[in-house]
Amino acid sequence: MFKMSFLQMRTSTALKRNRNLRASMPYKKAQQIGILFSVEDKQKHLEIKEFIHQLEQDGKKVHVLEYLPLQKENYEFMFDFFSIKDINFWGKINSDSVERFCETPFDYLFYIDREPNLMALYLLASSKARCRVGRYKEGGNPFFELMIEQDGTNKGLIETMYKYTKQLR
Repeated sequence: MFKMSFLQMRTSTALKRNRNLRASMPYKKAQQIGILFSVEDKQKHLEIKEFIHQLEQDGKKVHVLEYLPLQKENYEFMFDFFSIKDINFWGKINSDSVERFCETPFDYLFYIDREPNLMALYLLASSKARCRVGRYKEGGNPFFELMIEQDGTNKGLIETMYKYTKQLR
């Protein structure tokens, strides 16, 4: 698919051009949190909702964006989402919710997928987030300030991300 090749080039360019200040901050001082994830199943959806509730209990303002793969169900339509249909031939994502998400200067942006997808990597490369947190993956350095090595479930990944982020002072 040509558009994926173009999207990959756009991702590389975004990584090089994005000059936003990247640094972790004490979790207690963080106010805006972003969550990016790909729809998989009802269980992951429930775990994301639980994580949002936990962050809101900590007094954080949470924005969520989900990638909706073809043939997947959008549970409850609670979150802004985008799909492959939002990408044009030249690899440009045409979505207001994606643009708003990338422009938001999150204190922390959590990417909750065990396997990265090209659309999410483009968003991470374009994001104005100060500290991007994701699962450790060989070659993931340019996309994250904090990578979590965790080979278990999505719930385990979320819990480990939360645990280590809360420890930042």
